[in-house]
Amino acid sequence: MVEEKRKKAVGIKYDPARDDAPKVKAKGAGYLADRILNLARKHGVPIKQDNELVETLYALDIDQEIPPELYRAVAEVLAFIYRLSAQLKE
Repeated sequence: MVEEKRKKAVGIKYDPARDDAPKVKAKGAGYLADRILNLARKHGVPIKQDNELVETLYALDIDQEIPPELYRAVAEVLAFIYRLSAQLKE
């Protein structure tokens, strides 16, 4: 039997002036994942697809800080988003 994987999405937020680490701010599967992605697109929030990272972050609770062992992976995503945002502003 083949297990069908449902689409998942996780939204993170990081404000270095207020937060010690990035936090999970939204997560969902199926319809809710589609809704999160659509809202992100609507508001110009960059989206980075990384299925392995999403699976790991999905296990965290809303408003939970990213654990130190995920800092590097999340930093790469944030760097991607910052570069993309800078390009869009030009």
